[in-house]
Amino acid sequence: MNSPAPSAVSIRDLWMSFPGKLPGEHIHVLERVSLEVSEGEFVCLVGPSGCGKSTLLNIVAGFLLQTRGEVIVEGRPVLGPDRRRVFVFQENGVFPWLTVADNVGFGLSGKSAVERRDIVAHYIDMVGLRGFERAYPRELSGGMRQRAEIARALAANPDIIYMDEPFGALDFITRLKMRADLTRIWQSEKKTILFVTHDIEEAVQLADRVLIMSQRPATIQTVVPITLPRPRDLDSRDYIAMRDRIFAAMGMSLRIGEAGSPSGNDKSTPTSPGPLATGGSASERESVGASER
Repeated sequence: MNSPAPSAVSIRDLWMSFPGKLPGEHIHVLERVSLEVSEGEFVCLVGPSGCGKSTLLNIVAGFLLQTRGEVIVEGRPVLGPDRRRVFVFQENGVFPWLTVADNVGFGLSGKSAVERRDIVAHYIDMVGLRGFERAYPRELSGGMRQRAEIARALAANPDIIYMDEPFGALDFITRLKMRADLTRIWQSEKKTILFVTHDIEEAVQLADRVLIMSQRPATIQTVVPITLPRPRDLDSRDYIAMRDRIFAAMGMSLRIGEAGSPSGNDKSTPTSPGPLATGGSASERESVGASER
């Protein structure tokens, strides 16, 4: 039997509050958050808007200091940002004054000119931007800019990649293509990815596990392992059932216009994965993670 992969990220009883507008007032954002992410695992965080998903990711990345609790990454407490871990933002993460090649090579100052050139060429080719090396971000589409940012993240050879709704500003077709590209790259590179999204379809298409957060003050309400084979068939009954299960765990109705509880299950009582519900209809006819055709 294979032993479980070592933990890359470990969060233990994490709480986070921000000062309010009134003296002595505190806004409680996160409470009792505990989770583990294994090396090489792709984990998605979903939850209601404003519940603290991005706050949690910023704490793990070292940009914010938690109120209490522990964040252990690769066996060490997180005390600040670390070049071994890279953050990919939703948009405008590339430097507008640099070309694609210079953006991708930005974190490679310690490499020789030959090494830098080879690494940049490798990752530009991997994300499908060959021929655009000399282009500036303003000359690229939104999807191409995100590809450039992902290439820059990979070129730095990080152990872990944190991604905060990186495809949220893109149109539907581009998002679908970017998910397929990211899955292909992740399968090749096997980096650990912690990915925040508000899009349940996106989470099911990408993740090994989906962690569902409750309303604020948020905790991990439910953990859903995504056991679907890759490439993911978005028309399959199992895919639709998995998607619908997450909708149900979040208290969301599958009927447009029908009210549903925005909070899902009570945050103080995490639920374990249960039988899959079936039903619904596939809105996307594509296999995420398949090779480009």
